[in-house]
Amino acid sequence: MNTTLVINSKGGSGKTTVTTNLASYYASRAVPTTILDYDPQGSSLNWLSLRARTGTTFRGANGAPQRGPRIRSIEMHVPVDTRQLFIDAPAGASGLLLQEMLSRVNNILIPVAPSAFDIYATANFVKDLLLVGRIRARSIRLAVVANRVRSSAPVYRPLERFLGSLGLPFLTRISDSDVYITAGDTGVGIFEMEASAAVAEREEFMPIVDWVGGQRAPDIPAVRNVIDLTQARWSDKALVPFSRQGLSSVSGSH
Repeated sequence: MNTTLVINSKGGSGKTTVTTNLASYYASRAVPTTILDYDPQGSSLNWLSLRARTGTTFRGANGAPQRGPRIRSIEMHVPVDTRQLFIDAPAGASGLLLQEMLSRVNNILIPVAPSAFDIYATANFVKDLLLVGRIRARSIRLAVVANRVRSSAPVYRPLERFLGSLGLPFLTRISDSDVYITAGDTGVGIFEMEASAAVAEREEFMPIVDWVGGQRAPDIPAVRNVIDLTQARWSDKALVPFSRQGLSSVSGSH
């Protein structure tokens, strides 16, 4: 089972958009796929409930913290035949909940929205993740995607430099397109829509599909220049607070 955790400490980064479109890509290709939704809002599970009319089915599991009479251990069961598992994490996950999610992952995918505050928070979240021994010991792969991008503005350049200093990939920029909204509202993914309706969106999303599939699915070509965390340089300079690596110049780069 190849497990991908979609996470960011900050809300509004588009984790569910990334999760659902990745999951639907594999499900539409008959790969046994499951979404494990840890977010109490249950956005991925709500989207999943709309899929009865799409003709493509896959499984969902509820990993949100216990509330009321739920039996969490049953609700978060993942079928044993699952080949691609996608975990939609809640904002601000930390402590034991974060450790629980990390205990089963092969890949960590971090969407980031195009604002200086989001970029600052994401960079420091990446720094904190890299200090977690489990990630380094298990060689968990980590990558970042820009989400809800309205243009190719240079606001991401300081983040790209920061990731480059750690040998971590900045995969792609996902546009702030109404196509993603339409897909989410109708319970489909962009790869299940008519090709002509989502040409640009499919193209910008494929680097994520390639990166996720590159670790466990030989039939999907891996993205070049992805560096394993065990080969990255863990220098003190690389892990200093992001504000000291040039974030203060972000607002002036517009």
